[in-house]
Amino acid sequence: MVITDSPWDVAEHDLSLARLAARENFPVAARLLPRRHRADLLAVYGFARLVDDIGDEAPEAQRGKLLELVDDDLDRVYAGVTPELPQLRRLARTVHARSVPQEPFRRLVQANRQDQTVHRYETWDELVGYCRLSADPVGRIVLHVFGAADRGLEEASDRVCTALQVIEHCQDVGEDFRRGRVYLPAEDLRRFGCPDDDLGRTRTPTRLRGVVALEAARARDLLDRGTPPLMAGLPGWARIAVAGYAAGGRAALAGLERGRYDVLAHTLRPGRAALLAGWARALERGER
Repeated sequence: MVITDSPWDVAEHDLSLARLAARENFPVAARLLPRRHRADLLAVYGFARLVDDIGDEAPEAQRGKLLELVDDDLDRVYAGVTPELPQLRRLARTVHARSVPQEPFRRLVQANRQDQTVHRYETWDELVGYCRLSADPVGRIVLHVFGAADRGLEEASDRVCTALQVIEHCQDVGEDFRRGRVYLPAEDLRRFGCPDDDLGRTRTPTRLRGVVALEAARARDLLDRGTPPLMAGLPGWARIAVAGYAAGGRAALAGLERGRYDVLAHTLRPGRAALLAGWARALERGER
């Protein structure tokens, strides 16, 4: 997607969204969900991808200005004024229909601002702190979309969202490194004896596979602790959607393990059949 100083074409944005959604580890807005929920989830996903595109793909000199444009449009959304960007006009319908607060959206913008200045994280706790900005807000928005924001599920949702984000970081080690970012904790890289050169290779050295396996195991633990209470506390369609997200995470973890964590030589993404089977199992047993 080409990003300029002017609001970019919404049709081009939607085509990009469709391509990106197909690459996600989980179903963004499953077709079996009612149309109203699909529309809301796609509006939220569109906002998140828009902000990520600015933070990752826009010319570096323009990123700050474009993120300010998004923030200004969020001001308009919550003031009841028509936003300038078509993606924010679409999001406004969801915000007002589902009473979604602005704070989670602001955190997503903040995460992308942070990406412009913070390119590495020293510890696991620092990485989790970043996920509180880049991942956890999405889960909290989803709770509002399904009318489940008053059920005390925020902590469980945060664990699942952090897990899903860490799994993506494990999958995208090479891509992130080419962008000048390292999301694997520096203390773990040192502990396993991994120099920066390891991150730019065409095959993953054994020592780096150990780091990826460690972070994947931490993500699995977060899923194990977050998914059961989240599933138990969600009603109807929300439970079905979240089961798909969790199943996608577990299928991605299985793919990493099956590929022996060689994330530099292979694109280790979950297969559709594995995701659907895991989704069905999650619903059947309620992830309890």
